[in-house]
Amino acid sequence: MAANSSSTGSKASLTASGKPSGPSAEQVVATFQRMRQEQRGMASKSAELEMEMNEHGLVIDTLREVDPSRKCFRLVGGVLVERTVKEVLPALETNKEQISKIIETLNTQMQTKGCDLTEYRERYNIRLMGEGEGEEKGQSASSSRDGEGGGSKSGAGVLVS
Repeated sequence: MAANSSSTGSKASLTASGKPSGPSAEQVVATFQRMRQEQRGMASKSAELEMEMNEHGLVIDTLREVDPSRKCFRLVGGVLVERTVKEVLPALETNKEQISKIIETLNTQMQTKGCDLTEYRERYNIRLMGEGEGEEKGQSASSSRDGEGGGSKSGAGVLVS
């Protein structure tokens, strides 16, 4: 039994040293597409929250000019609730502040994701369709590989649509 476990361990190291380490071109493309999709999702959510914050701002501005004892209706969890302007206005302002904090956090995460995406593109020499058509393929691939010192060459020159 001990011989079997040591032989499997040596097989794993042989395959690891026999092949260049790193993901295949398909895995690189799939990871890149997933990262792009995550970034798009964050941008979409940020735009949605930005619109919601603008709506809150419009309602707040309108309610500030109204008598505080006036009747006001607010949708809470799908239920329309009757309140006064005096009760609703502070809640709306708090919600607007929280939305702006979430937007700031999302924007920070989007910037981080963008940096990660750019780093990943450079690491695996990923080019988008229509990008860099004027450049020589060999020159840009070799210059990015010289600076890395032995990265995976299976993903070199991956073209993503």
